[in-house]
Amino acid sequence: RWLFDQAVCTLYAFCGVLFGLSSLGSLTVLSTVCCLKVCYPAYGRCWDVHAALLLLAVWGYALAFAAAPLARWGSYGPEPYGTACCIAWDASGREAALYILALLIFCYLLPCLLILLSYALILWTVWVSRRAVRQH
Repeated sequence: RWLFDQAVCTLYAFCGVLFGLSSLGSLTVLSTVCCLKVCYPAYGRCWDVHAALLLLAVWGYALAFAAAPLARWGSYGPEPYGTACCIAWDASGREAALYILALLIFCYLLPCLLILLSYALILWTVWVSRRAVRQH
């Protein structure tokens, strides 16, 4: 069972969501920048200068979604087994359902789609380049 009070549970869950979302966001930005550098080299160079801004944007995005339950959009609570805390997935109410739906779309599906698309474009560009080299 969870050994601490609700405040520690909320902090624990907040940190888990914040660091998890920032990790996936960083991977998304990294794959997108790699795609631009490989597939569109003219556009890829401009991101070198903006790396700090990209990192700030990732952390800001993650912070917005992690702080939402603190502002009563969604909630944090004990996991089903009661040994740790996370997003209250079983919370009832329209706001909780909208928060979980927003997390699904903007923090999971969209980043995963961008990562898959980025690496698919990189593979396609490498395949086309190798094919062109073999023909010449």
